Amino acid sequence: MSTALIVIDVQESFRRLPDWEHVSEPNIVAQVNRLVDAAREREQQVVWVLGSRPGAGTVFDPALGHVRLMDGLRPREDEPLLTKTAHNAFTTTNLHQLLTTRGVRRLTVCGIRTEQCCETTTRLASDLGFEVDFAIDATVTAPIPHPDAPDDVPFAELLDDPRTLGTDEILTRTRYALAGRFATIRTVDELTAA
Repeated sequence: MSTALIVIDVQESFRRLPDWEHVSEPNIVAQVNRLVDAAREREQQVVWVLGSRPGAGTVFDPALGHVRLMDGLRPREDEPLLTKTAHNAFTTTNLHQLLTTRGVRRLTVCGIRTEQCCETTTRLASDLGFEVDFAIDATVTAPIPHPDAPDDVPFAELLDDPRTLGTDEILTRTRYALAGRFATIRTVDELTAA
């Protein structure tokens, strides 16, 4: 069965956010590179995806220059680089067509944000009939403030709020939500083992 590695939103935009210093996997570039090296060694397709919000005036607005792969990632010219404007990597790109025309039936998903773009892409991929391995330790999440938390509170104060979800809680919730339903949860070590 043909497999593809989907690298979602591992982009400089996230390093500009105030929560970046509190993320679950600050070494995401090294983790992704391990998966990329293994995929290339196995002659699997690697697909790079960037999240973009044109005209938003935020770090996700391509006009500001942060919507680019994080330094240290090494895409090849023959590896597609797609830009999405939705949370999942399918809806606003030709990813589904690209994968099906290449006979891909299994995906490995990694990237930024675990519970948002990575999980949403995984759910949709499963609904489209793909078998999915979710590389849990090659995804990144940050603490999530309570929905009622004021917008003007410094992030450091939000971390002290007991209602803020920590990264361990988010990763555990993702494991529970995806495993056995939408994906197989795997580690980078498991996915790169010979």
